[in-house]
Amino acid sequence: MTKNLIPTIDISSLVNQDFNSNKSIETINNIKKACINIGFFQIVGHGISKKNIKNICSVGNKFFNSSEKNKKKLAPKKWNYKNKNIYRGYFPNDVNGKEGLDIGDLKVTKNYAKTKKKQYIEYINLNKSFDEKSIKILAKYYDEVFFLGEILFKSIIKLYNKDINNFKLAFSRLKTLSTLRFNFYPNQTKPVEISKQDGVALGCETHVDSGIFTVLYQDKKGGLQVQNRKNKKWHNVPFNKNALVVNTGRALEFLSKGKFKATNHRVLWNKTKRMSIPFFFEPSYDFKMNHSFLNGISKSKSNSIIFEKFLNKSLKKFVEYQR
Repeated sequence: MTKNLIPTIDISSLVNQDFNSNKSIETINNIKKACINIGFFQIVGHGISKKNIKNICSVGNKFFNSSEKNKKKLAPKKWNYKNKNIYRGYFPNDVNGKEGLDIGDLKVTKNYAKTKKKQYIEYINLNKSFDEKSIKILAKYYDEVFFLGEILFKSIIKLYNKDINNFKLAFSRLKTLSTLRFNFYPNQTKPVEISKQDGVALGCETHVDSGIFTVLYQDKKGGLQVQNRKNKKWHNVPFNKNALVVNTGRALEFLSKGKFKATNHRVLWNKTKRMSIPFFFEPSYDFKMNHSFLNGISKSKSNSIIFEKFLNKSLKKFVEYQR
């Protein structure tokens, strides 16, 4: 194990919607450097209060500590034949060693989802398993972390000297496939995977994420590691009570023609319970992914794919989405 190389970046100037000051330009260049060099960084000055983070953690822990019956009320059809949802909802820990809860945009109504009839636009009735207070906390956190995703993506657009309002072309709030996920690692009796590279026992397999950015809260127990692209060595992502962890995903790698690569990461096997809360910032289902979005006019039409199809292809690699 090598010394931690994950930079911490204060993004407060960007949160204040200032993208042109010297401070903001310096911040954006720091984000660029972090994305290119390792694909992981921590952000402070992000505007989400410790109280709100504590609240969202409490909601998650309360849910996972509730009865199996309560949790399965939100399970996809594969684990609860009474439900129609396939993509969103709860999945049990016999899938890949951890329990999970995937929540889409809480602004999506039952009628909207029915009208769209899209694979990843699903309405799940959170009232089945959560009280009203908890749902408000979920909605508030989703709004705040989605805003952070917008800020980070605007920074990338700014690097290419484009109009930052172009983010609206990729992210239309109700169409977005962004996911707020809760990962709950129980007292795992055995590792999910033994790393073929260094023989380390893992609680979550080595992988890359699918979206533009992932914004993550990890608890004090940590365990998250990121791989240095150059020497392939693994680095701990330390817990910082004031920070959220950000990493690049496959969609950003695609849009940037490989400049900002998705980065391998993993979670160490931990025999005690832990929870992490990643937010996968993912574009609208009908966003036309192509290199011209960031890089200018593209002569090739072959380098285009609708994001819904891009995501579908990407998720096939994850056992919990084999439904």
